Amino acid sequence: MLILLPPSETKTARTHGAPPDLAGLSFPGLTAARRTVLTALAEVSAAPGATGVLGVPESLAAEVARNTTVLDSPATPAGRLYTGVLYDALDLPTLTGPARRRANAWLVVVSAAYGALRPADRVGAYRLAMDVELPGVGRLGPWWRDRLGAELTAAAGTGLVVDCRSGTYLPAWHPTGATARRWVRIVVPGASHHAKHTRGLVARRLCEHGSAARTPTALAAELGAAFEVRLDAPARPGRPWELSVTAA
Repeated sequence: MLILLPPSETKTARTHGAPPDLAGLSFPGLTAARRTVLTALAEVSAAPGATGVLGVPESLAAEVARNTTVLDSPATPAGRLYTGVLYDALDLPTLTGPARRRANAWLVVVSAAYGALRPADRVGAYRLAMDVELPGVGRLGPWWRDRLGAELTAAAGTGLVVDCRSGTYLPAWHPTGATARRWVRIVVPGASHHAKHTRGLVARRLCEHGSAARTPTALAAELGAAFEVRLDAPARPGRPWELSVTAA
């Protein structure tokens, strides 16, 4: 099983420690692509008008300035770096034993800066969204899609792809072929805050209790033990199944 998560805008950065080892991260085939993006991010963040290019308010200028040292900043495990509503509900630090091992194997954060990360990957804090057009690179969603396809298809194997990403991060990878037939997007009715919370609960439930599901129908049945669910078949080939989930 592959559970796709979005990153969060809020991050808990370390103030000391070793910098990221890009070659030591999961998905080593992305090393060169990561260095390209991070180098471009550092350069644009040091230039005048950086907040406008990155689409953030001037009040976050300090976070943009931090991008200038992203390749040398203290690294933090991705599972602890990202914070906010989804990650509070997921509550990775409290998972232990088999649940922790499943989380480390199944969870993948789709990141504008690093492409794809597993929870144990140690990376520096950054401010960058997937819908940014980064000078020298281009719009990041399509740019990463060309590079993530083979990596994430291989990571999914013959298992389900449970997609908990927000809309901004969907362009970075669309499963294709046989993988697309096992692609289930988690849809949550209601406000964005509630959607993030529920997706975090779904990811935690799957890691805590495990899953034997090999089909979207079986996944819906498993999650139906803890949530109100409705499964809708793809509108056309190549599109995801949509599993509507409401927390009880």
